Amino acid sequence: MKHLIAAACVAIASAGMAFAEPVAGTWKTEASDEGAFLHVAIAPCGANICGTITKVVGSDDTSSVGKAIIWDMQSKGDGSYSGGKIWAPDVDKTYRSKMSLNGNALKVSGCVGPICRGQTWTRIN
Repeated sequence: MKHLIAAACVAIASAGMAFAEPVAGTWKTEASDEGAFLHVAIAPCGANICGTITKVVGSDDTSSVGKAIIWDMQSKGDGSYSGGKIWAPDVDKTYRSKMSLNGNALKVSGCVGPICRGQTWTRIN
C-alpha cells in the first residue's frame, strides 16, 4: 500500500511539472515557398515533448492534419530540447532534432546524416 501511495504522489508531482512545460502551446511554422504553413500543438507526452499538426493554412492538402511532427523530445530545463525526432512533411523525411525556446520564438532544427534544416516557429497561444 505504501508503494501505491508513493507512486501516486510521484505521478501527481510529474503531472504538475508537465503542465508547466514552457514550450507547450500552439505554434505556427515558417511559410513554404508557396506560402503554406502549419499550426503545431506541442505538449508533454509522458516524460517527453511531442507535437501534432492541427491545421494546414494556404494549401488544399490537409492530409498531414493529426499527424505527429515532433516526438521523444527531452527538455534540458533551460529552454533547450534534444534527443527527439521531427518529421518534415514537405519532403517526407524524419530528422534527429533539437529545439531552443526564446520567448515566443522556437528554433527547430534537425539533421539526416550531414544534411540539416531548420526553422523558427512563432507562438500562437
